[in-house]
Amino acid sequence: MLQKYTKEFRYNLSLSFPVILGMLGHSFVQFADNIMVGQLGTAELAAVSLGNSFVFIAMSLGIGFSTAITPLVAEADGAGNVGAGKSALKHGLLLCTVMGISLFGIILLAKPLMYLMKQPPEVVELAMPYLDLVAFSLVPLIIFQAFKQFSEGLSQTKYPMYATVIANFVNILLNYLLIFGSWGFLKMGIVGAAWGTLISRIIMVIFLWVLLKNKKKFRDYVTGFNFGIIEKKVIKKIIDLGFPSALQMFFEVAIFTAAVWISGVLGKNSQAANQIALNLSSMTFMVGMGLGVAAMIRVGNQKGLMDFKELRRISLSIFLLTLILEVVFAVSFVALNDFLPTIYLDLGDASNMVDNMEVIKIAAELILVAAVFQISDGLQVVVLGALRGLQDVRIPTLITFVAYWIIGFPISFYLGLYTPLQSTGIWIGLLSGLTASAIMLYIRFNYLTKKLIAQRALQEID
Repeated sequence: MLQKYTKEFRYNLSLSFPVILGMLGHSFVQFADNIMVGQLGTAELAAVSLGNSFVFIAMSLGIGFSTAITPLVAEADGAGNVGAGKSALKHGLLLCTVMGISLFGIILLAKPLMYLMKQPPEVVELAMPYLDLVAFSLVPLIIFQAFKQFSEGLSQTKYPMYATVIANFVNILLNYLLIFGSWGFLKMGIVGAAWGTLISRIIMVIFLWVLLKNKKKFRDYVTGFNFGIIEKKVIKKIIDLGFPSALQMFFEVAIFTAAVWISGVLGKNSQAANQIALNLSSMTFMVGMGLGVAAMIRVGNQKGLMDFKELRRISLSIFLLTLILEVVFAVSFVALNDFLPTIYLDLGDASNMVDNMEVIKIAAELILVAAVFQISDGLQVVVLGALRGLQDVRIPTLITFVAYWIIGFPISFYLGLYTPLQSTGIWIGLLSGLTASAIMLYIRFNYLTKKLIAQRALQEID
């Protein structure tokens, strides 16, 4: 019985592994920034956290919107329709470019909100110039996402990974040169980290486009676009899929961002500790994200083939694999919760010793909560991927809103600001929201797939 699910593990891992590495690459950019900036002090680390909180909200909308391209391309690939796949990419690229520019403008307009959020003044002053550059980096990042989602829709997940790995090397090198002023470069502090992020993302999108253009299988897809001919029905289909998907990701990222802001009210050390725990858990979350993409691709293919029994079996196999991996990560977090925060801070810095010790203490407690919630987080994102593959996005959007903002956020707000739990209370709220999301999304998936199987069986009888 179990073997019919476990036999899919190898292929699911081979399909998702490049996606996971690519997504880890995005997290590793933040990981490298946090470690290098953390050497400057807790105020600088908190400033990066505050600046990125604005960018992450905007990024969630852009990346979530771009995911509409993958199921459309996967369905076209399953049906053998090359023209539909190219059309999805062309219209997706146009919409993603507009989205990236718009989000950059919105962040610039929203910057003054930092002064109204009761954040530490020294943190806000450091975050302002950092935010300008990182916000602009959203434009190349979201254009990259369009190419990435297209490539993944054709089950070619390794090429975006290559681009991300190269971008990471560039980012780390530029961080070293510009944050600390190494090898004669100007010492720019956290602004240097922002320049590293922007330049590496520009290189990332150029590299992926050149790579795809020079591959025979992709050349006809990624060249010869005629943007003078825009089909309203394709635009509408991408928006109908992309907008709810963007909201789904926005609701989740926004609650984590709210956690950053609530932590800021508690002080810079709580905010720095929150950033450490968030960065660690986001890296293990990328495994779930990668498997979610695998679920979206494979479900999209089976939808194109109209084989709903196989669709359900494959999906359950991916859910089981995710559960096993997330439990392994949870055990690792529990075992290493006291050690992991020390990676981010300079323990030899006598002038910041008291602050550093407090950050480590708070972060160690948050990592224990993160150990549990990442199981729920991984499962909910994989089920969400399967539902996107089915092109079912409206009800899941409502589910994520209820889970994060009706259940999770009030708990975070109350426990964080009005009980002695403080930072730990904030993360208990996150755990509650993610668990509710995982349960409700699975109920939706279970209902929908059984319904589709029954309908297909009736069609075959007729």
